Amino acid sequence: MVIFGVALLSICMLTGIFLGEMMGLSLGIEANVGGVGIAMLMLVLIVDYLKKRDKLSKAAQDGVGFWSAMYIPIVIAMSANQNVAGALDGGPLAIITGIAVVLISWMFVPILSKSKSQTSSENITVDNDIIGGKTTNVRNIK
Repeated sequence: MVIFGVALLSICMLTGIFLGEMMGLSLGIEANVGGVGIAMLMLVLIVDYLKKRDKLSKAAQDGVGFWSAMYIPIVIAMSANQNVAGALDGGPLAIITGIAVVLISWMFVPILSKSKSQTSSENITVDNDIIGGKTTNVRNIK
């Protein structure tokens, strides 16, 4: 059911918005700084924590999964409310920051994919026994 998990989602959203507002105030900006991102990160971490300890029911997992998928349109709608033209009028810092973030992200892709492939290849064991079928040269990877 979709209603399950909404309390967890709303707690994360309200906490993230509050922390985003506090970050904005501490930086001297009258805006929410990363509140939705903080909420999304909290939701992912809390749901992972609860799943590992088997504290989240299947219905709650389905509800959280549905509402997590709804975050993408919410983020798009919230970003549409941002005054991008006003940010660019303030100076080139927005463009420089955006380019830097994209370049740094691109640099991390090979590093992360390399570490992932190394850990997954270490766990593969090869079993040469044939499990049914014809007697062909088939290797079963487990």
